[in-house]
Amino acid sequence: MTANSSATLQTALPLPTARAGLWWGLLGVAAFSLTVPFTRMVVDGGGMSPLFVSCGRAVVAAALAAVALGVTRQRRPRGGQWARLAIVAGGVVFGFPVLTSFALATASASHSVVVIAVLPAVTAVLVVLRVRERPRASFWVTAALGAVAAVGFAAVQGGGLGGLHGADLLLIGAVVACGFGYAEGGLLARELGAWQTISWALVLAAVPMALLTGVSLVQDPPTGTPLDWALFGYLGVVSMFLGFFAWYRGLAIGPMAQVSQVQLVQPVLSICWAALLLHEQLTWATVLGGAAVIACAGTAVRSRLR
Repeated sequence: MTANSSATLQTALPLPTARAGLWWGLLGVAAFSLTVPFTRMVVDGGGMSPLFVSCGRAVVAAALAAVALGVTRQRRPRGGQWARLAIVAGGVVFGFPVLTSFALATASASHSVVVIAVLPAVTAVLVVLRVRERPRASFWVTAALGAVAAVGFAAVQGGGLGGLHGADLLLIGAVVACGFGYAEGGLLARELGAWQTISWALVLAAVPMALLTGVSLVQDPPTGTPLDWALFGYLGVVSMFLGFFAWYRGLAIGPMAQVSQVQLVQPVLSICWAALLLHEQLTWATVLGGAAVIACAGTAVRSRLR
């Protein structure tokens, strides 16, 4: 471990000051809340293919990660940590970005948020199975209410779920993949450090993502305005890299099942951003629904673990 490492424990135990974990998690969620609107903007009208957006932003983030790891001389993961990093990479570097980018080529941002809103509940279940955290019954009740409120709120804004389409299947797959990446990444962050975990995962996935980016450049060369490229830069630097610094730090401090519920406010933020950037209507239903989601999230994260 170096002086610059954010890892404070060598064993997979919760870090102190759980409230700090919630604030770090909220900071990560704020960074992630722009991902869906920005992806929709560059894929739908920015002249960039879903494959280029999803893989190209990972290549940008991997380059930054390699520099950060090299400059700070971080120790390499050992043994089984590489296999666990592969789970993180498969979930948050490949699975979620690729599947959501292709889904957003046909689905609206609001409709996509409807499905992605169940991510906190999926993460909480996977955390319980993987980390063996055992929340009280009140946690599950409030978490379930929060998930229902988030999905119901987003469904109203998106016009309802309707039938199950190909884009929905892609989004469901993205949620499951991301849930695995969050759960395993949060545990690894206690051993390797928060930013080190996402950095090593990005480096591990760099070669296949670079190859896929090359394929996309040949098949469908990207075009776009300076604004489109700025949005793409955000997706690579913040959504794929810096945002995970805060998110995995929050999960590492934990308790992970509680911190994961902070993401219930992400649908609210995403739809508010969509209203500002994509000119979707912001109504009183949005305000009241957002308040309900935040209230449920606040109750869930305050619930104590056994």
